[in-house]
Amino acid sequence: MTRDPGGGANLSALRGHNAALVLNLLRTAGEEGISRLELAERTGLTPQAVSKITARLRAEGLAAEAGRRASTGGKPRTVLRLVPTAGYAVGAHLDRDGLTVALTDLTGAVVALRRRPLALTAGPPPVLAALEEEVRALLAGAGLPLAGAGLPIAGAGLPLAGADLPLLGAAGPGPGGGAPEPGGVPGADGAPGLGGAHGARVPGAEAPRARVLGPAGPPGVGVLGVGVAMPGPLDRRGGVPGRVTGAALWDGYPVRDVLGARLGLPVTLDKDTNAAALGLAVRPGAPRSFAYVHLGTGLGAGLVVGGAPLRGERTGAGELGHQTVQLDGPPCACGARGCLEVLCLAAVARGDLPEAARILGTGAANLVRLLDIDRVLLGGRVVRSAPGVFADGVAAVLAALRLPTPVEVPAVPHALPVGAAHLVLAPVFGLAPTQGAG
Repeated sequence: MTRDPGGGANLSALRGHNAALVLNLLRTAGEEGISRLELAERTGLTPQAVSKITARLRAEGLAAEAGRRASTGGKPRTVLRLVPTAGYAVGAHLDRDGLTVALTDLTGAVVALRRRPLALTAGPPPVLAALEEEVRALLAGAGLPLAGAGLPIAGAGLPLAGADLPLLGAAGPGPGGGAPEPGGVPGADGAPGLGGAHGARVPGAEAPRARVLGPAGPPGVGVLGVGVAMPGPLDRRGGVPGRVTGAALWDGYPVRDVLGARLGLPVTLDKDTNAAALGLAVRPGAPRSFAYVHLGTGLGAGLVVGGAPLRGERTGAGELGHQTVQLDGPPCACGARGCLEVLCLAAVARGDLPEAARILGTGAANLVRLLDIDRVLLGGRVVRSAPGVFADGVAAVLAALRLPTPVEVPAVPHALPVGAAHLVLAPVFGLAPTQGAG
């Protein structure tokens, strides 16, 4: 239990934790919903505590009735469900050659998506200006105007004005493959490109509805924050990238704080592979321990052990691409020789995908031996361009080493930007506490 400085229980934190437990059960119950009695049984809370929490969630617009269910005795039970459109999150994937931003509802379902080409090597000012522009355009297209002063990024010269945006109420929870279309960039997780700086409403997604209610009513629909996923290494605690391979200008730049000041929203920064792994980990039925191995413009891994992301004390876990597998191999941009990334990308460049898969399998086998994980999940635009080649190739390497770990390419559209959105959403539901650094 959380304690306050005086030694007593921190009741505010405890209430937040209990509300997160209830919200997550509402999330996993889906449209069918769940009764208060079931919530009490699964959380270990008293029925009275559950009633208070659910009343508050309903008042805030986060929960609603989903009908009634027959009871074994007495009157039928009222069933509650999460209201996915009670809040939104933005997930942004900064790749080395393109930007993808997604707007998701509280469940992580994509409502709208935008992509544009850019060069990470151009450095933070122009890239973050482009990111701000895309976030603003994404929200404006969805009917969610954005607050913020439009503060200029030094050297960018692109201040953007904004309008007021209601946030989720303070009383509630706190804060690729595929051929590109003309002018577009390939999807970072395998979806086709949408064209240069173009956005799209996702078919079947419910349009956000901005609501402005009186002081006594529930808060308006708004955005909880922005999750940004980019190549590592980086300091997640400080929101600062490290020396990104081939893009040294990002080293030490305060991405989180600068972008947060410009957008007027909380911003969370993490490695792209960590974000994707988090998004995969919070799916119902996800394996407890797995490695998400990503092959696109670079090579890296996101690790989940015991249901929690494994980032390491310095958020450096998962740098699979810079694992040395050939001592006298070709030089890598990181300064070492014979890195898994440089060997794998060289095989891709010469069109030898089976060899790239074999090299990738060597790295995956090392992860399996080190962490004893349950599954290897593959992703990234190169993998998505030939999923069978890579799944079979990696599985063959593991089988030859008598490692029975299953290998699969999960069919999860937009895994990286959605994973970035889950950097914002997961804490709301008390999901995926971190092993290692926070």
